[in-house]
Amino acid sequence: MSRPGSTTREVQTEPMNAENDWREYGELDFSRILDAALHAFYEHGYHGTTTRDLARRSGLSVPGVYHYYPSKQDILFDLMNVIIDELLERSRQALASAGTGPRAQFDALVESLLRFHMYRRTGATVSTAELRSLEPANRERYVAKRDEQQRMLDQVILDGVREGIFSTPYPKDASRAIASLCVGVASWYRPDGSLPVEALLERYLSIARSIVERAP
Repeated sequence: MSRPGSTTREVQTEPMNAENDWREYGELDFSRILDAALHAFYEHGYHGTTTRDLARRSGLSVPGVYHYYPSKQDILFDLMNVIIDELLERSRQALASAGTGPRAQFDALVESLLRFHMYRRTGATVSTAELRSLEPANRERYVAKRDEQQRMLDQVILDGVREGIFSTPYPKDASRAIASLCVGVASWYRPDGSLPVEALLERYLSIARSIVERAP
């Protein structure tokens, strides 16, 4: 990821807060251009935000912004890559920490998705809302990463069905329904809400389990 003072753009691939535990979330660590873009795109949308708006928010001139990014589209694509890369990394960490059983892997992966959308809700919302704003080539590259993350959940559910732990006639449809459930949390969750985090996680995990588990 680029920072003022460098003309080389590198997309950050590690969790944005550099935590080792996928359950822990710190403050976002963006360059000032991407930080300005995160909040501007969240508030006004990609098409409702000008490069002049981003320059003002980041404390740079318009030529200063273009010194680091050739276009507003490059800013959006860089931002969305940072978001999806963190989600991918946290998903991998969750699976690695969960052991080998499909049920344990399912719980860890769904919990990691829920936590991501709870604690990165602004970024998660931008990533979901602005997909259509990406140019075709950028959209294809972004969707490939998103699909990689989705396949993790697909595989866990398929493994559970094969082992008789889960029972669903349409595993991939169940996987996408659960992913959508997790995405929805980003639009309404507030850290000052009345329901404690652990209680909320257990409630949504139980809904996700009910989609794939055998009825008692």
